[in-house]
Amino acid sequence: MHLKQRDGALDLLKWLALLSMVLDHLRYVGYSFDWLYVPGRLAFAWFCLAMAVNLARGREVTTGNQWRYLGWLVLFSAVSELPYRLFIAEHDTLNVMPTLVLGLLVARGWQDRTSQARWLAAGALLLAVVFSQWLMFGFFGVLLPLVMLRVLRRPWYFALLAGLVCLAANQWQVLFQAARQGNGVAIPAIVACLFAPWLGLFLLRQAKGVKPPPMRRWAYALYPVHFLVLLALRQVIA
Repeated sequence: MHLKQRDGALDLLKWLALLSMVLDHLRYVGYSFDWLYVPGRLAFAWFCLAMAVNLARGREVTTGNQWRYLGWLVLFSAVSELPYRLFIAEHDTLNVMPTLVLGLLVARGWQDRTSQARWLAAGALLLAVVFSQWLMFGFFGVLLPLVMLRVLRRPWYFALLAGLVCLAANQWQVLFQAARQGNGVAIPAIVACLFAPWLGLFLLRQAKGVKPPPMRRWAYALYPVHFLVLLALRQVIA
């Protein structure tokens, strides 16, 4: 029986994306940790890059597996919403999972030539346009998995294009305005957005020998659970 070797670099990228996300959300536990916004800009870009890597292997997996991948994202989009709203009291968007769901559909529509995939991608794009203000990272966040997929096997400088899309997804107008006003976090955050895809690709290409703990389907639960853990921490230190 042929057993496919697990990609340790991809697992490492996922763990680092998770760590970046947790660091970003530590800003809401009650202390002034505004500087954590900077490493937090890496998380979404790296999750999108991990999605692109999985899609690039799409020819090696069955259609059933692809639907299960989408199904897990949809399930935890719903499961995560209440913990997200409990922890982020002043939320103005849904949690990040719906953005990833639409991004997956768009990227699959580009990759898959079937009419079903193309119609699903068109519907996802329409939803991204109409409901952009309610989606975390907005319309450009939905496009980012596709852009990551397109630059995945290209020379490193193409990753800077993905960086521009990442910056657009992170409300570049707000960041530029904050930078003009002298905010010390804004410029490093802009740089982090621009170089996050390149750093992720560099990691995937250079860290082939690492063997972190594999991140399997149970990792979906870490998203809602980490909100509850941080909420409990905030209650303790309040």
